[in-house]
Amino acid sequence: MRVSMELVPRNKESILDEVEKISKNLKKVNAINIPDLLRFDLRSWVACGHVKPFFENAIPHIRAVDINLNEPLPMAAFLIENHLKEIVLISGDIPQDMSRKMYPSDVLEVIKKFKREIPGIKIYAAFDPYRQGIHQELDYARAKREAGADGFFTQPFFDIRLFDIYAELLQSYDVFWGVSPVLTMNSKNYWETRNKAVFPKNFTPTLDWNRDFAKSVLSRIASADGNAYFMPIKAPILDCFEGIL
Repeated sequence: MRVSMELVPRNKESILDEVEKISKNLKKVNAINIPDLLRFDLRSWVACGHVKPFFENAIPHIRAVDINLNEPLPMAAFLIENHLKEIVLISGDIPQDMSRKMYPSDVLEVIKKFKREIPGIKIYAAFDPYRQGIHQELDYARAKREAGADGFFTQPFFDIRLFDIYAELLQSYDVFWGVSPVLTMNSKNYWETRNKAVFPKNFTPTLDWNRDFAKSVLSRIASADGNAYFMPIKAPILDCFEGIL
């Protein structure tokens, strides 16, 4: 089982500080994945270059809307030189501030472009159980796999029943199943409003509830020989996962 921790690329110092804590205290974590966030100057692949000496598996997120299909991949040389052999490819939201150049690039075409320009790279595409119906999302996943995607990173799950449904439907896929601690009602409201996430009626925004949920997901993933990634965002990493990971 592979277990990845998602880290926010605020700056090099914060990344290295969190990586040190994880490597010392969370022994089951064997990968780090890093989103590409417009509000920070540090790009995801550069951050993964900093992580690489500590974790062999450093996985940057790359946004399709940042890729010009008519030009060479701007991060290709860095990925190759730093032996970054896996990426997570997402569509990417269009920001309100359009000072950064964006492109109407289709995810399927960007997957094909990465496969052409960086042979052997492993691409994880996004799987979102909330954005559309089950059949539509499964069809989209099949299209991504046909385009060249090797596996998927899911949006975080908060309801074990919904997780079980998708675990059965995606059992033939290489999947990193997402879990994100939610420790305030404001955070819960964000996930429900922004991402249409589903929470069970018994949810409570406490460390105990979130730790129990993480244990349940890990137990299921381990028995199915799957993978997990944890997205703590503002949650205290060691408080949430020490003793579990």
